[in-house]
Amino acid sequence: MKKSILIVDDDPRNIFALSAMLKARGFAVLSATGMKEAYTVLQQQETVDVILMDMMMPDMDGYEAIPRLKQDARYKHIPLIAVTAQAMAGDREKCLAAGADAYHSKPIDIDALLELLKSPPINQIRNTNDTG
Repeated sequence: MKKSILIVDDDPRNIFALSAMLKARGFAVLSATGMKEAYTVLQQQETVDVILMDMMMPDMDGYEAIPRLKQDARYKHIPLIAVTAQAMAGDREKCLAAGADAYHSKPIDIDALLELLKSPPINQIRNTNDTG
């Protein structure tokens, strides 16, 4: 079964480019342009294996959205990767402190992202926290 990835980004160009790269590598890709839409997608989908969350969005940024997702019993088991153009010292730690399971800076290096998606922390979160 294909691993299902939800991309949450307010820029449709980022969604398009990242979706194309991930689909070409065998992933099933879902997308949302903000958190309201992301919640709708999560409620409609039986399985989302990983969430890639843009940290800088206008309505609700990742720093607000991630803690909400991680406090929700329905979604806290889903590995969440913070994706941001902010690559200054301390940004990674700020994303992880918000509750992200991993961090990846923009522009996306697809090979590095694929390695991150295969890495034990991301691959094992669902297994260790799955309540179902």
